[in-house]
Amino acid sequence: MKPAPSTNQRERQKHQQLLEASGRALSEELALHYRGESLYVDNEHIPVYAAHLRNANEFAHSNNKEQRGKIDAISLRLRYSDSNLHNQLIPDDPITRLLFEALEQLRCESYLCEDHIRENLPGLCANIEHNFVEWSRQFYHSGLADTHIGLLLFTVVQIVRSRLHARAIDESLEDFIEATRAGIAPIIGGDLAGLRRHRRNQQAYAHHAISLGSAISKMIEAEQSQTDPTDESQLDKAKSALSFLLNFDQGEEIPMAIAQSGHSKVFNNSLGTYRVFTTQYDREVHASKLVRKALLATLREELDERIQQQGINIKQLSRQLSALLSSPQRDGWQYGEEDGYIDGRRLSQLVSSPNENRIFCHEYYRPMPNSIVSFLIDCSGSMREHINSIAMLIDTMVKALGHAGISSEVLGFTTNSWNGGKAYTDWLKQRKPDSPGRLNESCHLIFKPAESHWRHTRRDIAALLKADLFREGIDGEAVLWACKRLTQREEPRKLLFVISDGCPMDTATNLANDKYYLDNHLKQVVAQYHANREVEIIGLGVGLDLSPYYRQSLSLDFNESSIQHNINEIIALLSRTGGSPR
Repeated sequence: MKPAPSTNQRERQKHQQLLEASGRALSEELALHYRGESLYVDNEHIPVYAAHLRNANEFAHSNNKEQRGKIDAISLRLRYSDSNLHNQLIPDDPITRLLFEALEQLRCESYLCEDHIRENLPGLCANIEHNFVEWSRQFYHSGLADTHIGLLLFTVVQIVRSRLHARAIDESLEDFIEATRAGIAPIIGGDLAGLRRHRRNQQAYAHHAISLGSAISKMIEAEQSQTDPTDESQLDKAKSALSFLLNFDQGEEIPMAIAQSGHSKVFNNSLGTYRVFTTQYDREVHASKLVRKALLATLREELDERIQQQGINIKQLSRQLSALLSSPQRDGWQYGEEDGYIDGRRLSQLVSSPNENRIFCHEYYRPMPNSIVSFLIDCSGSMREHINSIAMLIDTMVKALGHAGISSEVLGFTTNSWNGGKAYTDWLKQRKPDSPGRLNESCHLIFKPAESHWRHTRRDIAALLKADLFREGIDGEAVLWACKRLTQREEPRKLLFVISDGCPMDTATNLANDKYYLDNHLKQVVAQYHANREVEIIGLGVGLDLSPYYRQSLSLDFNESSIQHNINEIIALLSRTGGSPR
């Protein structure tokens, strides 16, 4: 049986599930969900630009009510803002764009002003109001409003929201912004009235938002031109006031690099049909056959030495995995109990010894392994520098799983050649037909099959350390291959850990199709198995956030963290995903 997660962990899981559910209901986006700490719709990451929603995806930076307010506000934006129209109207000037983004968010939030919404959804209104008030106070106390520029931007946001929502500005801030409000009112008064008048017409509203933003931008330019360039403290404060939202291309700050994903025109034009130019040169091979026996023995010794230095408690890890990847199954009866089912064989004791009440029995259950775990390793060239750490992690996990009686397998994927090889040559001979699909020789590696115990394949796992196995990576086909192997197994719960440090990459395929052809196929494969729930796919990013591809993902840092720390992170992830078969 799975150990009960900590109280904080349970509360966090429940809180996230409730946020997702309320967000889906409010936004009418059924595919809205969290991946790690970020919000997605299907595979599309949701950028957050409005200042009062910064850190909207980081639980650690806000309390529950403030967090609910952020998610509610984002949901309103998804529901009431036409993103295509918005992207067409976005101005180029950074200050104008800053205010354009903020004002569009405020427009969507202004739908709460309707009396019937306030009456029927008072909690929603209270959450969004609480979040904005808290942000306003934090901005005020941060010192960013100490400069004229910071105060100007802050004042604009406050008075626009007040006008759209027909609500007074917070009393604690009203005196602070009064002089600035009086100074800019004649300049932006007409646009303020237009924003209020057209708050239900996005295109007409945008015209006034751009006009207002442009006027404020010109005022800021004039202010900056008058600032003494030798006064570094004032310049630093001005930069700080502006820098909180001017990096539009990156969206909100993400602590670890995120995999860059996009749309493939070739893939979309083929209606999501993935093509392979030729499978003639593809192969599936046991990795140990590609390494000389003497070298394999040497690599195994090196791996053993490194693992020994880590000092990992295999028995403890085995118990943790057994608890997470097992389910209670009936294993006979437990007799001599004081309650439960009556044991007919002991009824005579009730006559001979009236005070004897241990005549009952219970069904006895004990944890039994119900899972199979597969590790699929990206053997592309960039993974070579991390492979020592990955090999230690994999070997340790497989050994612990073996001790727990849980089946596991270790697979890898690469290509036979760089830049296409024979498949690419055949394509050239056929005069380069358009959109040929995958143009390389895939190579799927088996380091440890599921039917073999770790003790019998421990030497083969060391083949991971052979440097010349690493070439290019065709992830989508590899994930499909690994999932098909798992679906042939009888275990009810099937888990696939995909370990990678980047996006799918094959030079020949990218050049003959487009940059995101392999990327989109990987997304399609993962989405397919997520929908049918046959296999739980978990992405383990090596120094990278793989959430654009995998709904469940974890970023591993081998440069700063020990193998034990990364294993603990995987255990924590498993405890959050639950232990029941899918």
